Amino acid sequence: MAKTAGRSGKRWAALREQIKATHPACYWCGQAIDYEAKYPADDSFTVDHIKPWSTHPELREDPANLVACHSKCNKVKGATDSLHLSLGNKSEEW
Repeated sequence: MAKTAGRSGKRWAALREQIKATHPACYWCGQAIDYEAKYPADDSFTVDHIKPWSTHPELREDPANLVACHSKCNKVKGATDSLHLSLGNKSEEW
């Protein structure tokens, strides 16, 4: 597999467009994605690998491993298998 496999080339472009065509919500946070926003805006569309490249290179172009997400969620998640979102600061200690 070429070094760039998974993010470039005709197959990647087709997979990306297939995911984008249905305008799904962000896989990681569940909120709507602004499909008109241009990358790298935080709410813009990106394709993410559920199982990261670094640990699962064989899944780089597997459609079952690709999901729509916000640019920000993709960056926060990084090369991990999950996104840990915080609900913010507690209003008071209980």
